[in-house]
Amino acid sequence: MTRALQIDSSPGFRDVNLAQYRQHLDALDGVVGDCAAQLKLKTPPPVNENACDPERVGSDDRVEGLAGAGSLPREVRYDWLRAVLSAAGKKASVATPFVLGAHASTKNKKPETSALLNDARQRIEMDERQAESPVAENPAYTEQRKSLDAILARSEYKGVTEVTVQDRLLEWLDNVLNALFTRLARIGARMPWIGTLLELLLLAGALTGLILLLVRLERNARVRLVPDIETPPGAPSAREWQLWLKEAEAAAAAGAWREAIHSVYWASISRLESGRLWPADRARTPREYLGLLGGADPRKPTLAALTRSFERTWYGGREAAAADFNAVLHLAAELGVEAK
Repeated sequence: MTRALQIDSSPGFRDVNLAQYRQHLDALDGVVGDCAAQLKLKTPPPVNENACDPERVGSDDRVEGLAGAGSLPREVRYDWLRAVLSAAGKKASVATPFVLGAHASTKNKKPETSALLNDARQRIEMDERQAESPVAENPAYTEQRKSLDAILARSEYKGVTEVTVQDRLLEWLDNVLNALFTRLARIGARMPWIGTLLELLLLAGALTGLILLLVRLERNARVRLVPDIETPPGAPSAREWQLWLKEAEAAAAAGAWREAIHSVYWASISRLESGRLWPADRARTPREYLGLLGGADPRKPTLAALTRSFERTWYGGREAAAADFNAVLHLAAELGVEAK
């Protein structure tokens, strides 16, 4: 029991090269030999010196270059050997048809521990031979490649082998999402409460979105629609707002600024009323029209400024000038009243 080398007993995988992998296999062969020698003594092993201790197997290997140059690392597990050593340490038979199928006989006959250890040594020796001659790199297949390229160069295959930017982006996004969900699944397996927390967050987000949607709908509902009824004569919308605007432009051209501002104001009221914001009524005052818009309506500040300018010049008797007309015309444009 002296041929076995010191083996790292840390859990998980250990990244090794071919030389380190062969050294590990040689050490494992010594472990199996030590265990077989201990069984032949037919005496209980000394305390803390059990040659068949599965911990002597060490960690699994992740071997670079085992499948040829440039290949991905290959993971080599030794669970099968740990099971054999555990059975040998207890001096009991164990059937492991997955690993040692040659001795897994039918019915209830189980292989002897010594046979399992012998098979284990044979398997380790076979792995050592494979490690000494890794898989050779694939041949170039030059002629076959030329023939395949000639086929793909035909017109019917044009564009088949091209990978678009969109395809690459979708593939990258798919890989990112797969990695994210895989990581979340692992975290959820270790900490189940995280899954419940994510569900609550998603539910809270959905409820928040629903509340925001309802608030927006409620704000839009402040602009009340009225049924289609005949516009009474004399109402502002009984006359198209474009006619009011033309009348204002004609008055401005003649220098009649008060009349021009008057017509611009009623062009704005006609424009809003024709959008069914309120029922048409020829008896309303400017302040009543202003009150028909809800407090949250974004057009209300503009209509308020327009109303004040109209009241100062038309009802207050204040003299008006071109600058006053232009200011009122600018406010009306914000309400949709502008020459096409």
